[in-house]
Amino acid sequence: MTLPKNVIKVIDILSGNGYEAYVVGGSVRDMIMGKTPSDYDITTSALPEQTKECFKDYTVVETGLKHGTVTVVMGGENIEITTYRVDGEYLDNRRPEYVSFTRSLYEDLKRRDFTINAVAFSPKTGIIDPMGGANDIKNGVIRCVGDADRRFNEDGLRILRAIRFAAQTGFEIEKDTARSIRENKNLIKNISAERIFVELKKLLCGGFAHRVISEYLEVLGVFLPEVLPMAGFEQNTKYHYCDVLEHTLTALENSEDDEITRLAVFLHDIGKPTAGYTDENGVTHFMGHEEISRKIARDILSRLKSDNETKAKVCKLIEFHGENISPTELEIKKFISEHGFDFTKQLLKIKKADASAKAEEYRNPPEITEAEEIISRLETRKEPIFLSDLEVSGSDLIMLGISGKRVGEILKRLLGAVLEDKHQNNRETILAMAEEIIKNETDE
Repeated sequence: MTLPKNVIKVIDILSGNGYEAYVVGGSVRDMIMGKTPSDYDITTSALPEQTKECFKDYTVVETGLKHGTVTVVMGGENIEITTYRVDGEYLDNRRPEYVSFTRSLYEDLKRRDFTINAVAFSPKTGIIDPMGGANDIKNGVIRCVGDADRRFNEDGLRILRAIRFAAQTGFEIEKDTARSIRENKNLIKNISAERIFVELKKLLCGGFAHRVISEYLEVLGVFLPEVLPMAGFEQNTKYHYCDVLEHTLTALENSEDDEITRLAVFLHDIGKPTAGYTDENGVTHFMGHEEISRKIARDILSRLKSDNETKAKVCKLIEFHGENISPTELEIKKFISEHGFDFTKQLLKIKKADASAKAEEYRNPPEITEAEEIISRLETRKEPIFLSDLEVSGSDLIMLGISGKRVGEILKRLLGAVLEDKHQNNRETILAMAEEIIKNETDE
């Protein structure tokens, strides 16, 4: 277990001043798992003022002084240092009313959420693991430190953190911890929407989200009741072989793991239970489910306090996920002209994931691959596709006597001609076309 030089230096400075210091929590967990941590948290026996004194020659930020945390800037890197502490009583199922500092590493570790996050390490001492977290990491187990009911009643967000860790790592949640998650799931109602949304996005991007969501759907249902009707809602069509939930989770599993894509895939068919009806032949239809799903997704994302950009992107992808995009250069250029390269490419990823969860004969539609190849060629050739690519602008049309909204309308008609034949994108030709349009309108 090798630490970065700045982290080692921080530990050495604290140790050299007579204090204990260890890397703790997620960074130790990641190192035991053979991963490189994204950051390193240090815990120490030094009180906050003592820590500040140790690093008086460095920039020190009082990140959370009353909770014992300061941040030292060393070599351009921010390293968080927190004093060993004991949490006071939790009255809001979220945070302690107060914290008390302690000189005992053991006392600090036993207040933590899960054993896998209650392991400390220093180069000189090695691993300190009174809660058995290292074995749980090696055995792939998520287990609360001490009494599970107490841990979750202290902080209801830990319920979602447990599920999220399982989705990210593939670890199994230990039996008593799993029982407590289900029995205490309503504690999630005490958590802010913003914090829930952060955990949900991480969960959805996990490599084991399919299994975990299936096992703990009732827990997600506390803050996402709209997902519950998806379970068991059969899709009796030739295109599908499973219910809406299984289709959704399989598509999720087969999609790229960026947040926008995962959110869109997870919510793309959430309106099907509302839209679905079965005809006299036993075939289920989902007319208009894209728009219904978009509206439900918008309501969910608003409720979870999503930023507007994420909400807009996800809802638009859901709205268009059923769109038939003809794999011809002209149709692809028209679609890109209206929606942009990035949206078009991401939409195809959504459609590919959606198709992967259908009946076998519909899982690899060639038109998606063909459309992707066309887009790749268009990006390489850099053909005129957008209004900004035209060799004329609105100012040129105004000079011809056009005004108001007609300027935009005529520019779109001119762009349509250029999309059909890129060679028409020269100033003289386009102006001649504009004059012809104006003449024809005048004659009419």
